[in-house]
Amino acid sequence: MVSGRDATGNRRAGSRSDHGAPSSDTGRSAEPGAKAAEDQPSAEVLPPQSGDGALAELQSENAALKDRLLRALAEAENVRRRSERDLADMRQYAVAKFAADLLPVADNLERAIASVPAEARRDDGIVKALLEGVELTEKELMRVLERHGVKKLLPIGERFDPNFHEALFEIPDPSVPDGSVSRIVEPGYSMGTRPLRPAKVGVARGGPSGKPPSGR
Repeated sequence: MVSGRDATGNRRAGSRSDHGAPSSDTGRSAEPGAKAAEDQPSAEVLPPQSGDGALAELQSENAALKDRLLRALAEAENVRRRSERDLADMRQYAVAKFAADLLPVADNLERAIASVPAEARRDDGIVKALLEGVELTEKELMRVLERHGVKKLLPIGERFDPNFHEALFEIPDPSVPDGSVSRIVEPGYSMGTRPLRPAKVGVARGGPSGKPPSGR
């Protein structure tokens, strides 16, 4: 009886040990899951960007874009002004060559009028009528030239300007400022701010050193 109880007890003890001890299969099944978790790459955690740094970068980029825009607008305005100036010059000086070709005609009309003696001017005959016709033609020609920007230069008493005057000789004259134009051999013409033909003049020397007035 005792041995039977012992046998029974042993069997019970063995049964408890079978049920109470952790199963080796359970331990083995948990290991692959843990290893898989270790093998997975961990997500890279970036530090948050500073709000002040991002704002400064945006402000810098905005300033650069604004500067480029202002430069582009300024360049476009310069191009527009240059185009307008070139167009105005082209319109103003388009007839320069034609006007220069007409100047000898004006010179000949002026010489024809100057060649008529004073006695013939007082006569009521055909010479006076012809002279009046020539004078009217000269005046009309000068009006046409002035309408296109051509101006006659008669620089008596003005300061000599090599851009608009051509000095043919010097005249000793202490009564007028030194370097002023005292005689005109041939009148000059200008178109806008450019000389169309310089006036041929004589320049006074020996006078006071005061600056004579300029005609432009």
